[in-house]
This record gives sequence, structure tokens and C-alpha cells, in this order.
Amino acid sequence: MKIAIIVEKFPPKWLAGTEIATYNIARHIAMRGHEVHVVTSLDNGLPKESIYGGCYVHRIGWRKVRFLRFALFWVKALIILRKINPDMVHAQNIIMGGIGFLSRKFLRKPYIVWGQGSDVYLPWLFKKEVSKTVLKNANAVIALTEDMKREIKKICDRNIFVIPNGIDLKKFENLSRKEARSKLQIEEDEKIIIFVGTLRSVKGVKHLIQAMVAIGREDTRAKLMLVGNGKERPGLEELVKELVLERQVSFIGRAPNEDVPEYMVASDVFVLPSLSESFGIVNLEAMASGLPIVASKVGGLPEIVRDGKNGFLVEPKNPEQIAEKVLLLLGNDELRRSISEINKEKAKDYSWERVADRLEKVYSEVLNDTIASRSLAEQKMKERP
Repeated sequence: MKIAIIVEKFPPKWLAGTEIATYNIARHIAMRGHEVHVVTSLDNGLPKESIYGGCYVHRIGWRKVRFLRFALFWVKALIILRKINPDMVHAQNIIMGGIGFLSRKFLRKPYIVWGQGSDVYLPWLFKKEVSKTVLKNANAVIALTEDMKREIKKICDRNIFVIPNGIDLKKFENLSRKEARSKLQIEEDEKIIIFVGTLRSVKGVKHLIQAMVAIGREDTRAKLMLVGNGKERPGLEELVKELVLERQVSFIGRAPNEDVPEYMVASDVFVLPSLSESFGIVNLEAMASGLPIVASKVGGLPEIVRDGKNGFLVEPKNPEQIAEKVLLLLGNDELRRSISEINKEKAKDYSWERVADRLEKVYSEVLNDTIASRSLAEQKMKERP
């Protein structure tokens, strides 16, 4: 099959959840012998045409004009699709699904849409109109979680596949906690709570910092390590000063994606205090590292974190509950060890190989249905008097 994947941003510059997921999807599908083309935005210093991760990458230069922002991208992407002539178009969110809809209408190409999170849960310009058209006309729709599936059905009641994002388990093999701690200069008796992600308000990091007051009061060895950067950092640094937590909270800044496993393995508990979260690949990374998880009871997180089994769920914006569950885990070595084994095993369900298996089946089903429909239409044409 020749598959065109449409995504607004793509590595190597962009390394957030959707970008990393798209790269891994494209790479693993290409490894199976399919010809994969990624159509994305042009980043400074990168060529318009290249091969990256075994895939053909087509980068589009476009001015982000208000109101016409995505329409301009759609038109340019459609021109590229006409040249590529793929068997199928795969849109990596509902907004990019607009290109899929145009490709079906003007190029007669089947398309699938894979919801990624903000396109489903958050408001955006013309969301209702675009979403309904894109979802209704798609040959297949995929959601990351059952919760996302329910949200999509509110927009368009149709059949929806559920396929989660995955992780590269090989990055977490043969990592030594002792070596990781030595490299990161973490004392052996320190108990490390870790957050990994972009520092923005929706991640709820301020509530985790506030929880450190109670955590530090009960366990003086507890330290919070914040791995990531973002526009909220100055305000969070000010909050740390106000609460006199400079010795307990450290801002690591943005770390290369390949270094995240070392930070995870060197830690004791992972906390994701998000106010909204569709899936959270970082949760899977924590699981693969054997970390117990404390996460907010929002979006698709309860489908990954089973309360009391492989971690704990807390209400969003609740520092008291965060502190309670973190202290429970820090104070019980046996509980942490038990959860560690459960999470390492559970992480295997989210390997990119398994995700690619399920996605490839959707591709085949859509393509077979399309071929059958065209054959039927041609037969009817021949039978006309």
C-alpha cells in the first residue's frame, strides 16, 4: 500500500505526543513494506523533500494567516497528494481530516481520521461544522481511548475503532537505576517524584508543586524533578520560591526524548496532575520504567491507570490527594515493587509493533471495502441499458 499521513508538525523539531506518535506509526508501517509519505509543515533549516525514518517527508511552507490558517495548508497538501497518488490518506487529527475529505471528494481517495486529543476535547474555530463533515465522510475513524470514542460519538454517531498510542520498549531495556542516579547526581537515599511534559497550565504542575509542601513535611528525602519546559515555567519558579521549596523542587528543562528513560528509571513515583488529558504517552513511558503512577481522573487516564492496581487516581486541582497518594507510595517499598512489576508487564500491550498490527488491519479493511465498492459501481454501470 501507498499511504499518505497528514500531520501539522513532525520531528525532528517537534517532539510532543502527536509528533512522536506520528513518527513511530509512519516508521513501523514503512518497516512492513508499505510506501509511506508524511505531509507536514516546513520548518526552518529543513528541506521540502526528504527521507526520514524510512518515510518520504513532504514539508509545506505556508503563512499562518488568521481564519485562513488551515485552509491554506489543506489546499497545498491536496496538490501534493495529487502528485503522490496514494492508496489511502491518514489524517492525524480531525483538523487534518479536512484534507482527507477533500482528497476523497476531488481525488477519490479513501481516508481515515485518528483523533489525538485537543481536536476532540478542546474548542477551536468552526469545530462543529468541520468535525461533523470530516467524521461523517471518513472511511474509518480511530480514537485513542474509550473516553475519546464517547466524545467523538457526540459529534458523529458512527462506528469508531479504538487504538492507543504506543512506546518503544527497547529504549527501556537494560537500564540501571544505580547508573542513572549516578549520572544525574541523585543520592541513593533520595526519593524522587518526577513529572515529564510541557510546562503549561493544562498540565496542572502548580498543584503538584503545592503538594510538595505536605510531602516534604512528612518525608524530608522527597524531591520533585520537573523535566520539560514551557511558558508556565517562570510562574512555577516563582511559586517554588513563595513556598520555600527551592531545595525540594528542581527544574531540569527540556530533555532530549532519548534521555527521558534515564530520568524515569532514576525516579520512584511518576505524577501527571493534568486538568485535561486525552491519553498521555508519558504514562506509558513511566509504566515501561516500572514506576507507580499518580494521575488525575480525567480524559483517558483512567483507562491506563487502574486506581489501586498500577497506581492511583486523584481529582484534578487537588494537592492534598496528590500528597496523600505519593506519600503512600514513598512509604511502602513493597507496594512500589509490586506495582513496578505490574506496569512493566502492562507496558508490553502498548508496543508500537502491536499498535501497527491493529492499524494495518484498519488500512486493509478500508482499502478492501473501497475496492469492492468501486467494483460494484462499475458493474452497475455496465448493466445499465
